[in-house]
Amino acid sequence: MKKRVLLVSLLLAFTCFFVFGAFNPASVQAKTIRWKYTTTWTPAIQLIESDRHFAKLVNELARGELNLKFFEGGSLVTPFELFGAVSEGTIEAGGDWPNYWAGKNTVFDLLGSYPFGLTPIDYMVWIYQGGGFDLYQEAYGKFGMVYLPHSVTPMESGVRGHKPINSIADYKGLKIRMSGRTQGKILKDIDAAQTMLAGGEIYQALEKGVIDAGEFCSPSIDWGMGFQEVTEYWASPGWHQPASLLGVMINKEAWNKLPDHLKTVLKYAAMANFVWGFTFYEYGAIGGTENFVNAGIKITRLSDEDLAKLQKIANKHTLESCKENPLFAKVAYSQFKFLKDISKWRSIASPFTYGRNPVLPDLDAMKSCIK
Repeated sequence: MKKRVLLVSLLLAFTCFFVFGAFNPASVQAKTIRWKYTTTWTPAIQLIESDRHFAKLVNELARGELNLKFFEGGSLVTPFELFGAVSEGTIEAGGDWPNYWAGKNTVFDLLGSYPFGLTPIDYMVWIYQGGGFDLYQEAYGKFGMVYLPHSVTPMESGVRGHKPINSIADYKGLKIRMSGRTQGKILKDIDAAQTMLAGGEIYQALEKGVIDAGEFCSPSIDWGMGFQEVTEYWASPGWHQPASLLGVMINKEAWNKLPDHLKTVLKYAAMANFVWGFTFYEYGAIGGTENFVNAGIKITRLSDEDLAKLQKIANKHTLESCKENPLFAKVAYSQFKFLKDISKWRSIASPFTYGRNPVLPDLDAMKSCIK
């Protein structure tokens, strides 16, 4: 009897050891890989929600093995220092909009948004089925990073300002806050001037008349930034940015240290977040648009003829950029070849489709620039 009691006691002791010792929360805590994760977006800009949601998904799916501690934009480094901080490994991960880095390599001008380029669903199909994902790795890999696209916004609202824009001619002489390298070239060709400002500076610049007009993002995001208080007109459509792709930069050394199953967690969390982000911002555009209309903002729209002229100007600059940078040419060819390849199906599916069939740049000339 004593032996039996002793045996039971030993079994209980071993059980307690494994349950409350080897597998207790403190033990799991010690094994957790901890990353700092910040973003280019401040709390005042709704785009921060893409990064918040991605961090939440990863932390839930990783089940304590990986933890992303999220920091709001500007709390660790300034937004424009984030690229270098992740590249150098000071911060393991950072949420961005690729076009911010076009000064480091012009290829980034294509990876976040491009005038008359990919729509939100185009980006999704091209990234996950058309070879786009690997091209992001090639571009960011040059700077010691892995890149996971994790969200996309709908078409940019358009230009918000103090004067109506009914035609290309109405752009003449306007100082416009508009992001993007190619966008600036197009504005110059139509006698407007590009002004580069951070998102948080647009409101004050409009209020004080430093700029005549400006753009930032989709209706719900623009509304949250208060542009209805400092503008009277909304010029559509947002030809300059048919979509905005967002993602997370990850330091390559930190990535390589992860076990394969956690790399998979990050990849699938980014894919899930991509769907969440698009639906979140697209649905938000309903209320955002209604708010601007109810506030008395007057909406104007460029004619199809004017849009065709702007498309022609954009194609000219695309080919020029291809000649200057083989990697830009490689990505541009991939994107526009995708639009060509899907055009037949879109024509058949019209009007029940999700994109457009634009007049494309010369694909053969573009291809000849690839090395």
